[in-house]
Amino acid sequence: MNNDLGKQNKDRLIKALMLSVNDLQHKFQRENDEEKQWLIQNSPTPLIAELMKDMTVNMLHVLSAIDKLEPVNGITISKQFGFSKGNVSKITRRLADKNIINFEYIPDNKKEVLFRTTPLGREINRVHQALHDQIDIGANHFLQRYNENELQFLVNALQETLNTSWIHAVTDEESIALSKRDMHIKVQVDTDKAEVSEEMKEVIEMLDKLDSRNLKKAKAILNDVFFSVYED
Repeated sequence: MNNDLGKQNKDRLIKALMLSVNDLQHKFQRENDEEKQWLIQNSPTPLIAELMKDMTVNMLHVLSAIDKLEPVNGITISKQFGFSKGNVSKITRRLADKNIINFEYIPDNKKEVLFRTTPLGREINRVHQALHDQIDIGANHFLQRYNENELQFLVNALQETLNTSWIHAVTDEESIALSKRDMHIKVQVDTDKAEVSEEMKEVIEMLDKLDSRNLKKAKAILNDVFFSVYED
């Protein structure tokens, strides 16, 4: 009987989790709109504010890569972000049309094009970077409310989510093995405080490696999924 009740409660929580994931997708869309408004409102000139209205997330990311790596070619940008070469080509053409980047040709090699930011492009990128700095501060402040065990759980959950296909679900045996592994990790954390301290250093290092967008996703998952309290 207890097993049946436990399964019902688990199924209910899984259903609530799946609904929250769907809600998260809509939340990210709303936050993208909020970010666009922030970029426009914090633009230093009317010209940049007007350009921000037409800038997509991918355009801003490609511009950021060019600003950081210039002179850089399309292949490097494609590998860094996982964009197709065709998408990089389309985005860089749009940026060039708006005088945000320049094309540079290598002598004796007209096929390879390098990209550089213009002064206008650097100004846009500075506003974009300021947005990410603002998000980093907010995400860090949010995560500080959780203790070491909770942060360790979050890191484990996020890493497993990133490495698991929800289309090709794991078998029951694999699920049991994962549960046993998670229990083993929890026991280690609860019984060895010195090891917790060492692991927390690794947790902090992993969080520091996340860019602001992924930290924002971690914040949303923490708030809306993993630490929600459900009443029976």
